[in-house]
Amino acid sequence: MNPILWQPSEAEMKNSQMYAFMQEVSSQYGINLTNYQDLYAWSIEHSEDFWGEVKRWIPVMNYAQHLLRSPDHSLAILSYTEAGEQARLTRADLYQRVAQAQSWLISAGVKQNDVVAAVLPNLPETIIFMLATTAMGAIWTSCSPDFGVPALIDRLSQVCPKVLITAPGYTYKGRYIDCQEKNQALIQALPSLLQTHSINQTILTDQQQVFFESLPFDHPAFILYSSGTTGLPKCIVHGHGGTLIQHMKELILHTDLKAGDRLLYITTCGWMMWNWMTSALGTGASLVLYEGAPLYPEADHLLQLIKKAGVTVFGTSAKFLSSWQKAGVRAKGTDLLDSVRTILSTGSPLMPDTFQYVYDELKADLCLSSISGGTDIISCFALGCPLLPVYSGELQCRGLGMAVEVWNEEGRPVVEELGELVCVKPFPSMPLKFWNDPGDILYRKAYFSRFENVWTQGDYAMLKANGGLMIFGRSDAVLNPGGVRIGTAEIYRQVESLSAIAESMAVGLDRDGNQEIILFVILAPGLTLTDPLISQIKQKLRDNASPRHVPAQIIAVQDFPRTINGKVSEIAATKILNGQPLDNLQALANPEVLEIFKEWREKL
Repeated sequence: MNPILWQPSEAEMKNSQMYAFMQEVSSQYGINLTNYQDLYAWSIEHSEDFWGEVKRWIPVMNYAQHLLRSPDHSLAILSYTEAGEQARLTRADLYQRVAQAQSWLISAGVKQNDVVAAVLPNLPETIIFMLATTAMGAIWTSCSPDFGVPALIDRLSQVCPKVLITAPGYTYKGRYIDCQEKNQALIQALPSLLQTHSINQTILTDQQQVFFESLPFDHPAFILYSSGTTGLPKCIVHGHGGTLIQHMKELILHTDLKAGDRLLYITTCGWMMWNWMTSALGTGASLVLYEGAPLYPEADHLLQLIKKAGVTVFGTSAKFLSSWQKAGVRAKGTDLLDSVRTILSTGSPLMPDTFQYVYDELKADLCLSSISGGTDIISCFALGCPLLPVYSGELQCRGLGMAVEVWNEEGRPVVEELGELVCVKPFPSMPLKFWNDPGDILYRKAYFSRFENVWTQGDYAMLKANGGLMIFGRSDAVLNPGGVRIGTAEIYRQVESLSAIAESMAVGLDRDGNQEIILFVILAPGLTLTDPLISQIKQKLRDNASPRHVPAQIIAVQDFPRTINGKVSEIAATKILNGQPLDNLQALANPEVLEIFKEWREKL
């Protein structure tokens, strides 16, 4: 069993909204729920009653109307950039700015069901235009301005937006990146556009009221995009009701967000965590936005911002926490994280040594919640819980109402064994559809082809006996040496615990009817891959994993292929190494690195 790193006190548990909800359900339904496992089982067995209880918190199903329902003088958004500049918007300010943006959209000809697209940094204006769009029943889609023109065209040309919102540029690592040429190229490639707007332009209007369209539960609200590494990105459509009810459950119950809290999530508006973060306005909490390079000018730069802004819940990626760990960032013994009670991590599996780092070097008394879900569901399958302890390397629990299981190759549920993460009952935030997918053919192929009529997420996972979950990487990147399935995260958690290794990527090379593991590594600055280091890596894997985990070869490279969202693309490297065609190079942020892998293919 993995060690417990943190446990909530009895007072913390009883003061949580999850505990209050459990007591309310017990009273209303005449049952005795005493812990999270009881509550979770009830939410699955009585799913209609459970979702009905969550829905009671939401008086209207218009996403924007719920987030803007209290236009008072409490803080809505506190915004920072690299330079430290900030904007402060009360809920009344936010409501008025949304009214102005909506007035412009209406004047531009936007109507219900039209698509409004944005290529914007993580600024208040992005949230303002999103709320103005969804309030009137139009559909919002956004990408980060660091996407290249081909990647933007691949996405936005499929959904035929009527309006495009852009920024003239943004700052990253102290350098201003001018986007005007990119914006013009994108505009030329989108003949569906009626109007464009740059956020540095003033909107002149006397509009004081936001118009909220009365919408059905499944009215489209957002279009998100898959990575596109196996072809054009899939355009995933999510609805008002499903997004809202799922996010409120996750933010209020699982994250325990409430009025007075301040949430900072390091994200771009091209990642689903931006949508998740923005929904926190619906809990009464305030958003702290950060736009820029989070490790610039120093690795610990954000610690000062967290203190200054009074952040109570800090969210980021597993890679970011690992970067802090590698850089030796410390906060323990200081007051820098005094206000923080929860750290959230997602994007990839959080390694056990990074769990330990958080408690050893950042803060001992906080809840470190590794969470997992994805763009496909705009939410989480597994996440945190204020009633449960934190075990090293584990996500605390499966989400309420999410009938998540791990299935073996024969399609049977297993515990303490590796297998496919599935969800065996419908849930509100399932995509409404894929854009331009008549008959839902691509939709069903994406999620229901592995096991008939059972949602398969594509994650290789293990359900623990204590109810927690461990994720071992994408199941389409699972290695299979000698017929034994190995999750890539099993290798990474050992290799990346070595100070000499900055990052690693394991790839399966098919040879003579078998598969060999080739391990590519990025070394810490100033180091070279020596025979003693290779031996150390192999011994670490042999001792702490198994002989099957030991790679046939270890190769040092400068970088790995990455998607435009920054995730390592094991699939791209695997295809190149095995001489298979790669369908969409434009899905990669750095396709030029594939040349190195082509060279290694010839050598191997």
